[in-house]
Amino acid sequence: MENEKSSTHDRELIITRKLNAPVELVWEVWTQPEHIAKWWGPTGFTNTITTMDVEPGGAWELVMHGPDGKDYQNRSIFKEVVPLKKIVFQHFAPNFVTTVEFEAQGEETFLKWHMLFESTEQMIRIIKSNNAAEGLKQNVDKLSLYLEDRKSARQS
Repeated sequence: MENEKSSTHDRELIITRKLNAPVELVWEVWTQPEHIAKWWGPTGFTNTITTMDVEPGGAWELVMHGPDGKDYQNRSIFKEVVPLKKIVFQHFAPNFVTTVEFEAQGEETFLKWHMLFESTEQMIRIIKSNNAAEGLKQNVDKLSLYLEDRKSARQS
């Protein structure tokens, strides 16, 4: 009989949130570079996206500009894209797989953001060196605020 916890529980970072926006809008701000550039990353970060081909095998390349003046190169490949339902991408250096699931709930969307690291040690190192758990929370907070702005812009 399988243990209650998954075999990967010690190398996963998961956040869930109910977003006050319909799934179509959440999907739009997740998959269009002009939108994701405005909310991606922890508080204080800005982004320059050079490539974002949201399709299986498509590349996502961006530079995150930190509040400390440092630039952080990011490269990912999309592994799975199910419109309005799921995005899976492999991030490189450090290597991890992110799965983001979107569940329509009327005018709201339930978001599940799951990061799977190669090892427990790698996850701990990234969480400690980059404050990844807090960064992920801030990222979802920024997404939520951006969605509110987009909804207001659409209504006016």
